[in-house]
Amino acid sequence: MNTFRDPVVHVEVHGSNANSKLNWLRAAVLGANDGIISVASVVVGVAGASNSLHFIATAGVAAIVAGALSMAVGEYVSVSTQRDTEKALLEKERRELIELPEQELAELVTIYERKGLSKQTAKIVADELTAHDAFAAHVDAELGIDPNDLTNPWHAAYASGAAFFCGAILPLAAILLPPASIRIPVTFASVLVALTATGALSASAGGASKRVAIVRVVLGGTIAMIVTFGIGKLFGVAGI
Repeated sequence: MNTFRDPVVHVEVHGSNANSKLNWLRAAVLGANDGIISVASVVVGVAGASNSLHFIATAGVAAIVAGALSMAVGEYVSVSTQRDTEKALLEKERRELIELPEQELAELVTIYERKGLSKQTAKIVADELTAHDAFAAHVDAELGIDPNDLTNPWHAAYASGAAFFCGAILPLAAILLPPASIRIPVTFASVLVALTATGALSASAGGASKRVAIVRVVLGGTIAMIVTFGIGKLFGVAGI
C-alpha cells in the first residue's frame, strides 16, 4: 500500500508550491527576455546612427535603468491591484459565512456536485470541510485563493526589475566590448543566442513546444533589432 500511496502524497503536498515556483520562473524568464530585446534594440539603433561609444553606452544605461524601473513599478501596481481584489473577495466571503451560513453551505455542495460528486457525497464533503474550516473550504472551492499565500507586490517588483536588468546587461556588454568593426554582428549573435535560451526556458516553464517558442522569440528580437538599426542608419550621422 505504501508503495502506491507515497507518490500521491508527494504531489498533493508540493503541487501548489511547484506551481508557484513555475509562475515565478516564467515571470523571470519573460522579464529577462524583455530586457534583452528592448535594450538590444536601443543600442543597435544608436549604433546605427553613431559610432560614438559614449552615445551608445549612455543610451544603453538609460534604457536599462528606465526599463528595469518601469518593469518593477508596473509589476508592483499590477500585483497590488490583484492583492487588493483578493483581499476584498476574502472579506466578502468571510462576511457571507457569518450572515448566510446555510446558503453558503448549499453553494459549496453545488460546487462539488459540478465537479462530479453525487449530491450525497458532495453534502458529506461540504459538511466535513465546513466543520473543519469553513472559511478555508469556501475560499478554496469558490475563489481558488489561499489567504495565507497572497502574492507580495514587493517581491514581484524586485523579481521583475532584477530579471529585466540581468537580461539587459548582455546586449549592452556585447555592443561595448568588441571593436567597432564587428560591434553589430557580435551584438546580433549574442542576442540571438540569449533569446534562444530564454525561449527554451519559457517553453519548459509553460510545458509548451520549445521549437515554436524559440522561433517566435528569436524572430521577434531579430525584427526589432533590424528595424531599429535601419532607423538609426536612416536618421543618424556616422562618426558623431
